[in-house]
Amino acid sequence: DQVAQVLRGRTDSVVDVLKKEMERAAGELRFEEAARLRDKMKAVEVYNEKQRVVDRREVDRDIIAVAARGDDACAVVFQVRSGKVLGSRHFYMTNAEGRSEGQLLEAVLERYYLDSDDLPGELYLSAPVESDSLIQSWLEAKRQASVSLEIPKAGEKAKLVAMVKNNAALLLGELELQRMKRGDFVPHSVKALQSDLRLPAAPRRIECFDISNIQGSDAVASLVVFVDGKPKKSEYRKFRIRSVEGPDDFASIQEVVERRYRRVLEQEGAQPDLIVIDGGKGQLSSAVEVLQKLGMQGIPVIGLAKRLEEVFVPDQSEPVPVPRTSSGLKLLQQIRNEAHRFAVTFHRTVRSKRILRTELDLIKGIGKVRARELLEVFGSVQGVKFASEEQLADVVGQAVAQRIKEHFVDDATQ
Repeated sequence: DQVAQVLRGRTDSVVDVLKKEMERAAGELRFEEAARLRDKMKAVEVYNEKQRVVDRREVDRDIIAVAARGDDACAVVFQVRSGKVLGSRHFYMTNAEGRSEGQLLEAVLERYYLDSDDLPGELYLSAPVESDSLIQSWLEAKRQASVSLEIPKAGEKAKLVAMVKNNAALLLGELELQRMKRGDFVPHSVKALQSDLRLPAAPRRIECFDISNIQGSDAVASLVVFVDGKPKKSEYRKFRIRSVEGPDDFASIQEVVERRYRRVLEQEGAQPDLIVIDGGKGQLSSAVEVLQKLGMQGIPVIGLAKRLEEVFVPDQSEPVPVPRTSSGLKLLQQIRNEAHRFAVTFHRTVRSKRILRTELDLIKGIGKVRARELLEVFGSVQGVKFASEEQLADVVGQAVAQRIKEHFVDDATQ
């Protein structure tokens, strides 16, 4: 609240409150708190002094700027009278997506001055309006005197406009923060994805699957979870493919989707608003079949094909026409790439363990426990191979370390 009051130019009341709190803290011997409040009060006073006097010529003007983020925008009007900031007003706008700053400013001018009789002769704007001559004529008719529209590019004027625009951005951030506290803030990319895919609700929780294998060997899968456009790594899951022999991504997708959502249903866990399958129509159809079997056909599911970044939906042969510049598509790509990274990392770990254990099985004295210990310490078969005998001895003892070194030396000479 104090921040909002300062931004609106109501600094006197803020200073009074801080002063009383400082005096109370000092009276109660809370000196560190009193010093903090004193510094805060001084900062407000300095801010006030910097903002108050903006033109020594004692002119009247309004400084108007807009900040936009996604579908939301905030406009701020600083009223300068006799060279000093008299006050400021701000208001929020929706449906800002796809509109230029100039178009938003034009709407601000029409809205603000329609009911206002306080119209100065100079307006500083943060961007040019498209219908500037029409707007100017309308304002001059309303004022019955000349009105200039200026877009400062440099110097003190530009600094003033930048300050107002910064305040608009701060207020827009404050709005988003309040929404987050209430739990109803939905990021623009999530809303864009809802629009792109024509989903019934914003996909605030998205789960994405990816399969990783090399010609069917060491097949694994990953599941990543994004909530409100951000990764929730504590809910990531990885799977070893159990029931599939050879390279069969369709059957692998069916296995992991069933394992995942059968458990979710049994444990009454959170269900996603959107399921993303890394792959085309075949992988998508495989997942849909399992979801129908589980009675979860109401959850939207899509396939994201790598080659052309095409988005497929069930019962539709052609991909959904998602704009390449859409922030919704960028979010999908980010999620898919994260699922791929997580799957590939797990696959490498599984493969490395298998190779290491297979290699170490040939060495007398190495069982599963010691093989696991070596892998944990040296990370890979290459790490074990190039470790010194002393380093190996620290893990498995001198005798076994010597046999490991002899094994790799013999292997290299064959």
